[in-house]
Amino acid sequence: MKRESLPVKAGSLTIGGGAPVSIQSMLNIPAEDVEGSVAQAMRLEAAGCQILRAAIPNREAVKLIPRLKEAVSMPLVADIHFDYRLALESVAAGIDKIRINPGNIGDDSRVKQVVDACRVKNIPIRVGVNSGSLEREILAKYGSPTAQALVDSALYHVRLIEKFDYDQIAISIKSSHVPTMIEAYRLAVQQCPYALHLGVTEAGTARMGLIKSAVGIGSLLCDGIGDTIRVSLTADPVEEIAAAKDILKAVGLQKDGVNIVSCPTCGRTKINLIALAQQVEEALKDCKKSITVAVMGCAVNGPGEAREADIGIAGGDGCALLFKKGEILRKVPENQVLEELLREIEEM
Repeated sequence: MKRESLPVKAGSLTIGGGAPVSIQSMLNIPAEDVEGSVAQAMRLEAAGCQILRAAIPNREAVKLIPRLKEAVSMPLVADIHFDYRLALESVAAGIDKIRINPGNIGDDSRVKQVVDACRVKNIPIRVGVNSGSLEREILAKYGSPTAQALVDSALYHVRLIEKFDYDQIAISIKSSHVPTMIEAYRLAVQQCPYALHLGVTEAGTARMGLIKSAVGIGSLLCDGIGDTIRVSLTADPVEEIAAAKDILKAVGLQKDGVNIVSCPTCGRTKINLIALAQQVEEALKDCKKSITVAVMGCAVNGPGEAREADIGIAGGDGCALLFKKGEILRKVPENQVLEELLREIEEM
């Protein structure tokens, strides 16, 4: 059962409170390159990004916010460190959400100014902590960035916001060590009611980053924990969106789009199944139909094992059986399999 956190609204998008898990990414174009940032934002929105974060390292970067607001409709998050004035200016520029750690922007008066500005427009504040941002006293207490140390740090920052009677808060508690990340979020749900942004920080390249994120984010989503996710990859951010969608699909939280099941092949396989599976995946990557497509190597694990698939093929000797819901439609020559399968899917 999904945990029901306190909902917050970033623009028109609800995060938490039982709303669907949303997908985030972050611009990786230098903030001063406005045109490049806008172009990347448009690509991300087209790919399915639902919340977009942008680093605001200086006052000049605040000018990026209205340009992005003109170009895309998804909510925008300003990533602020140290300078509370950048948060205030971002709010004035129309930002939908602020990512900040109140503990590193100065005294209570500065925190209050940010909270008051956000309250006027009902803008949520995301408290984001990770293994490298722990306070010295917390690190000294636990000796290392343990899961509870991360949670203690997050709750310390949250209390700085709560002090000024504001609860439009989301929390991220990230670690590059997957077991620590999982444990931290599990501890957090026992200690606070706020919406949780899931992610494995510094996850790595497209290959290892996806694996770590799938394990960390996927495990928590299966526990019913998590309201919004970001798959952090050292890659084009558009790849983060595809990865996030695949994780949501794998845990049963996203129904739109094709779910492909395929066998790993074995000595019975007499069709070039690996190449065919890749061709099917590529051909259907933009298909919005909520169907399961099976690409199986032989009759043993074809219509039988994949009988629940909406449609699929089972390889033979230079040919394949085309089937729907376990019922065989016809035999197709190997060189026509992809064409015939796609035609049937088009008609569904």
